[in-house]
Amino acid sequence: MSFLVLGFFTGLSLILAIGAQNIFVIEQGLKRQYVFLVCLICSISDLILIFLGIFLFEYFKIYFTKNVELFFNISLFIFLIYFIYNKVRSLYKSSDISFDNNTLSLKSVIVKTFGFTYLNPHVYSDTVFFLGNFSKNFLVTNKYFFGIGASLASFLFFFCLGYLAKFFSNYLIKSNVWKIINFFIIIFMTVLSSYVFLDIIDLI
Repeated sequence: MSFLVLGFFTGLSLILAIGAQNIFVIEQGLKRQYVFLVCLICSISDLILIFLGIFLFEYFKIYFTKNVELFFNISLFIFLIYFIYNKVRSLYKSSDISFDNNTLSLKSVIVKTFGFTYLNPHVYSDTVFFLGNFSKNFLVTNKYFFGIGASLASFLFFFCLGYLAKFFSNYLIKSNVWKIINFFIIIFMTVLSSYVFLDIIDLI
């Protein structure tokens, strides 16, 4: 159960950001256009990529020597530091969002949703690399719980973002709210980076 919770909050921390994909979900929520479909595509895509990352690292772990594991841990630590650095920078940036009222066709919505999901390099770095790398030393059962937790975070986040966008639009578009969210993400990711750093020390 602890790995389910860890996966949930880790996944939630990674996905809570103002990016092109999340802005598109908010926009469709505000317009009330194909909200369920957009949220479903984003959520299922995250689930696929999360488990792809987790079990790619599980499959290739037989090739992990101490030096290879050290390399991945250092790469993961650098990624975390870069992630935290960008979050800190975002605290000092304006991030107000504006929306237009253009109506999109079903085909256009589907294409855009897949585009914002699978053409976004951050999706792969967050799900495949980060979650896969972070969970590489977990037992197989714990990997499942970790992946389920991270996937639940995606489903919860996207559907809440889409369906509550109309009600919270006046707040979501304000940079101060996202700065508060980013502050808590920075704290959580700093704790995770400390965990990875200790692993690096053990391997050296």
